[in-house]
Amino acid sequence: MVKESLFNILQFHIEGRRFLDLFAGSGQIGLEALSRGAAEAVFVDNNRDSVRVVQKNLEATGFCSQARVVSASFDSFLHSGRDIFDVAFIDPPYQAGLMAHALELAVERMAPGGVIVCEHGNREELAESVGDFQKQRVYRYGKTSLTVYRRAENSGDTGEDREEEKEC
Repeated sequence: MVKESLFNILQFHIEGRRFLDLFAGSGQIGLEALSRGAAEAVFVDNNRDSVRVVQKNLEATGFCSQARVVSASFDSFLHSGRDIFDVAFIDPPYQAGLMAHALELAVERMAPGGVIVCEHGNREELAESVGDFQKQRVYRYGKTSLTVYRRAENSGDTGEDREEEKEC
């Protein structure tokens, strides 16, 4: 139910866009984004087993050419690259205390008009704003919440500096 709701929220923000699946796990969210027309998805997880599962799932679905799988911690990935994303999905392990830091780092990697969706336990309250991103809405589903952050369009980014590296 949460995954279906997530893609109802993002339905007009996926096609042709760059998608970040942070704390990717099995990669199901990024894979769904690719199946709905995302131009590229980057899957980041520091668990080697999760990375292998994501790679196998990409091979099985035929999306390798549109994906990059990164075996790294979220913070080292967000600190080290130049990637810019249109949509980011952040889903750290609940109660791990990683969400606030992941969100702070992710806002620096977002394109103008970008959307960030955070999945978290419904007892965890997220900040009203992070950088120039504002909390738009919180959706609650049982013990799980999705918090949506948005930033207004800024005509300064043409997307020309985006990396084109794609690997599976």
